[in-house]
Amino acid sequence: MQPDYPARRRPIKALGGREFIAMMALLMALQALAIDAMLPGLGQIAADLGVSDPNRRQLVVGIFLVSAGVGALVPGALADRHGRRPVLLVTIVLYVALALGCAMAPDFDTLLVLRALHAVSSAGVAVLPAAIVRDRFAGDQMARTLSTVSTVFMVVPMLAPSVGQFVLLFAGWRWIFGVLAVLATIMGVWVFMRLPETLDPANRQPIMPMTIARNMAHSAIERSSAGYVLGAALVFGAMFGYINCSQQLVAEHFGAGHYFPLIFGATALSLSFSNFFNARIVERFGARRVSQTALLACICLSLLQVHFAFSPHQTLLRFMPVMAANICAMGFIGANFSSIALQPFARTAGAASSMQMFMRTLIGSLIGIAIGQVYDGTARPLSLAFVTCGLLSLCLVLYSERGRLFRRLIPPGGERVLVDVH
Repeated sequence: MQPDYPARRRPIKALGGREFIAMMALLMALQALAIDAMLPGLGQIAADLGVSDPNRRQLVVGIFLVSAGVGALVPGALADRHGRRPVLLVTIVLYVALALGCAMAPDFDTLLVLRALHAVSSAGVAVLPAAIVRDRFAGDQMARTLSTVSTVFMVVPMLAPSVGQFVLLFAGWRWIFGVLAVLATIMGVWVFMRLPETLDPANRQPIMPMTIARNMAHSAIERSSAGYVLGAALVFGAMFGYINCSQQLVAEHFGAGHYFPLIFGATALSLSFSNFFNARIVERFGARRVSQTALLACICLSLLQVHFAFSPHQTLLRFMPVMAANICAMGFIGANFSSIALQPFARTAGAASSMQMFMRTLIGSLIGIAIGQVYDGTARPLSLAFVTCGLLSLCLVLYSERGRLFRRLIPPGGERVLVDVH
């Protein structure tokens, strides 16, 4: 039976462009906040819950990332049937409840279980904004909108460690989860009051296992999309590896100490800048040209990272500028790769967004955990991982593009046409 959406509900145009972008960005930021706000508290969590292995504390982040990837399979298909709005609201309620559960965890293993459940519940706030954007836009305009959303969204990873550090000045690590619950409650009220349904009734999909499986499988194996999804997973995997070991590498190995949140925030600022700039050039140059150029830049910067990492007496001043530049280049990849990968799936944007988020997050988080667990007190494992992930990502993009880079999507009359731009 079709859900009954009252006629009195405001049309989507009632939500202004700036408010729409801010809402989508802050919804996505709830998941990023649940990751990065914990970084300053990892040492305190380990000490409080009796964790002796210094690398094991990284699992507070790693388990969350893996579980978020698995959870991404669920909300998109439900949203394709019941609409974006109700699924999003249920997601936020679960987010609040499980954040409070994490705050009351009695031991480390219980905390990891609750973090996994929290991540699964948070998947909707990461998956559905992309589907909502796809409901409204297509092509390079969608890439521009996602980049603008990402520009606002990236302010949160910049501030999140500082939020966690601020909480720790006045209270214990458990209160960080309390702050997450409060912020999610505010977002839930905002969504309830202001976000109308964006799913076209003609695009509603039945909740049938075979239909869902077929839609998701199609979004996973479509050649023009698959290389970009897997390529993004590798790039994100390198970034997740940096996030996992950043507290040990930057705060402890390089001796940044209490300045770690500021340094981490500066790196995130470079990512926000690139998304801001990307939003202004992507419609002119095309998502493919911009993101493929950025990927080549990432590979070159990663090779420079390897050179510095294997040089004697590497310092923070030699490590962070190159890392920040590499993260900045990644900002031109994320939204554009996502837009390119989602473009062929107008009718099944929810299922496609779920499947693609699942693949990106699960594969990326497993790579990130692996990178974090081989941390040896130097930047060498991380730098080698960045090079490897960049080169493999390039190979996957070449697969999707049938061996040719720098082509542009031009949709005359709504048809997908690729043209050379050399």
